[in-house]
Amino acid sequence: MTEAAPRARLKSFEWVTFSLIAGCYGGWALALFWLWDTLPVVAFLIAVLTIALHSSLTHEVLHGHPFRSAFWNEMMVRLPLTLTVPYCRYRDLHLAHHRDANLTDPYDDPETNYLDPVVWARLTRWQRAVLSFNNTLLGRILIGPAISNVLFIRGEFRLIAAGDRKVARAWMYHALGLAVLLPIVVLAPMPLWAYVAAAYMAQGVLRIRTFLEHQAHEKVRGRSVIIEDRGPLAFLFLNNNLHAVHHMHPGVPWYRLPALYRARRERFLTINQGYAYRSYGEVFRRYLFSAKDEVPHPLWRGR
Repeated sequence: MTEAAPRARLKSFEWVTFSLIAGCYGGWALALFWLWDTLPVVAFLIAVLTIALHSSLTHEVLHGHPFRSAFWNEMMVRLPLTLTVPYCRYRDLHLAHHRDANLTDPYDDPETNYLDPVVWARLTRWQRAVLSFNNTLLGRILIGPAISNVLFIRGEFRLIAAGDRKVARAWMYHALGLAVLLPIVVLAPMPLWAYVAAAYMAQGVLRIRTFLEHQAHEKVRGRSVIIEDRGPLAFLFLNNNLHAVHHMHPGVPWYRLPALYRARRERFLTINQGYAYRSYGEVFRRYLFSAKDEVPHPLWRGR
């Protein structure tokens, strides 16, 4: 399903993305250092939004923006504002996720929420209840970050214990990033507990985007969603709501995705088998308290 990036992709420095990265850090610093003492609620909300935006920008960076140099791109987002995920691991796992033939695979897709039905059958009743709540939009926002962080970190340290040096090196770099970030946070008027809460809430906001990005479907091309939203959430997610478009053209910068989609709308909707929603408002109305589908993969045939 993945195609080469169209010729429209910028080959040189992208001022739009660079400026947004600078603005993101500026808003983050404004919240931590200048607004907390006078407008703590506003500061907290801005921290949540800028941390979430930083994560969206991190996704943009690993796809080759705003510089042609991967080194300088990565330097732009190395500060781990979300606290829990090393950049190198996110990069490697997300690029593995872009092997579209593996989308939703319980084992080979690093970003799937589906489980092997055999694994599901072995879970206790309370574990199934927790994961079923996590399969509603409300659950994904509230407890999704906790579940994914626990499972992710547990898996990471199993790899390190098994001798995976690449994973260990990624966490070493992450520790260095935290060694820079945490003193800044501690010196800021915003208390550390508030920052940790903001980082957690930012991860919850990002779960709105990832909640139904992919569905189980017999055809690979029918597994990625299109949400035709043009509001604040679309901007916060850097138009990754047009997810099928992104998977087909991963090199196209975020600010060109809407025009690309509008120019070929019927084609994209045909390719992805009509897996689409009009807006995030529709997603909230349909799935805030209801599961999109079951946790065990409905089409899984085992290995």
